[in-house]
Amino acid sequence: MNALRLLVLGSLALGFAAAASAQTTLRIFTGGQQRPDVMRKIADEYQKKNPNVKVEVEVGGATSEAQQQYLNTVLASKDSSLDVMLIDVIRPAQWAAAGWAEPLDSYLGADKAKVMSQYIKAYADADQVNGKVIALPYFADAQFLYYRKDLLEKYKRAVPKTWDDLMETAQVIMKGENNPQLQGFSTAGSPIEGTVCTYLVPLWGAGSDITRDGKLNLDSPQAREPFQLMGRLKAAGVLPKNIGEIATDRIRIDFQSGNVIFGQSWGYVWNRLESDADSKVKGKVGVTTLPSDKGGKSATCIGGWQLAVSAYSKNKIEAVKFTRWLSTPEVSKTMALLASHLPVFPSVYKDADVLKANPWFAEALPVVETARSRPVTPRYTEVSDAIRSNMNAYLSGTKTTDSALSDMKSRLAPVYR
Repeated sequence: MNALRLLVLGSLALGFAAAASAQTTLRIFTGGQQRPDVMRKIADEYQKKNPNVKVEVEVGGATSEAQQQYLNTVLASKDSSLDVMLIDVIRPAQWAAAGWAEPLDSYLGADKAKVMSQYIKAYADADQVNGKVIALPYFADAQFLYYRKDLLEKYKRAVPKTWDDLMETAQVIMKGENNPQLQGFSTAGSPIEGTVCTYLVPLWGAGSDITRDGKLNLDSPQAREPFQLMGRLKAAGVLPKNIGEIATDRIRIDFQSGNVIFGQSWGYVWNRLESDADSKVKGKVGVTTLPSDKGGKSATCIGGWQLAVSAYSKNKIEAVKFTRWLSTPEVSKTMALLASHLPVFPSVYKDADVLKANPWFAEALPVVETARSRPVTPRYTEVSDAIRSNMNAYLSGTKTTDSALSDMKSRLAPVYR
C-alpha cells in the first residue's frame, strides 16, 4: 500500500512538474507612449484564454528613437530575452535588412493573403518587405489638427483650412485672451521622429516630396516651404518660444493644461484630453485634418505601431500565436475603447461602441487611409536624423533655411544616389 501510494504521489509530482514546465513565458516590449497599462490588460485577457502562457510586459523609451536605440542594443547582441516587440511603422524595412524580425509567412501559410487583406492597405504594405511579412499591424495612427472648439466659438472663427487661416485665428484668440501662457500652434520641434513630420506635412501640402523618381528632390522651391511656414508662425508669435524643445507628448501636456489653441499631434491625444482627471479641456476639443497652403491639399504622416516577433526568440510558435491574437479586430476594438488607439481594421471604425467613445473616428478613417509614409528605406535612420536635426536647428534659431537645406542635401545625397 505504501509502495502504491508513493508511486501515485510520484506520478502526481511528475505531472505537476510537466505542467509547470509546459508553461511558456513571453516577454513583449512596448514604449511608454503606447499605453503599456492597456497592453497589460490585454495580456491579462490572453493569459485567461491561454493558461499555459504567461506574458510579461517590458516598458522602455518615451520616444520612437529611445525605444529603437534600446532594441538596437538587445537585438545586435542576439539577445533572446524579448519575444515580441512593438516597432514604429517606419521600421520594418530596417528590421528586415538587419534580420531582427522573424518573417511570418510560413506561420501564416495559405492564410497569408486573407490575413493581410483585412488591414488598412497602407499598413499591410508597410509590414511586407520584398514580399515577406515582417510584422503585423497593432494600431494605426496619423497626425491631426486638434483645436479648442470653445475658443473658436467664442471668437466666431471657422476651423482653419489653410495655414494662413490658422495663423490669423490664433493671433485673434491670443490677443483676446491676453494669456501669456497660451500658445497659438504647437507641433514637434525637438530633434525627435515627430519633427520629421513637421517638415514633411507642409512639403507634401505644397505638392512635393523628399524624392522624385527615386532621386533626391530638395532643390525645388517647395523644399523651402516648411522652413518658411514655421518662420512665419514663429515671427507672428504663434509658435511657442521654446518650439525647439517641444517633443511629442509635450504638445498633449500643454494642450491638456488649456495652454494650446491648435496642436499637430497623433490619435492617442484625444483619449488623454477627454479622459485624464486633470484635463482642463474635456468637451472643448475638436479634431480635423491638417491645414494646407491656399490651393493646396491637406497631407499627413502615417503613424502607428507594428508587432514583430524577434528572430532570436526561443518561443517563436507561441510568440506568433500571441502576435496574431494582438492583431485582431477584437483587440483593436479594446484599444480603441480604452486608449483611443486608431484601428488597423476599417470595420472597427464603424463599430457603435467605438464611435460612442470616439465620435471623431467617423472622420478619421479617410485621413488614415490617405496618410503618407515617410521615406521607406533600410537607411531610414540616416534620413530621419538629417531631416529632424535640421528642422530642429532652424526652429531653435541656429540655422537658416539655406544652411539647413544644404546640410540635408549633403547628408541625404549618399542615400539616394
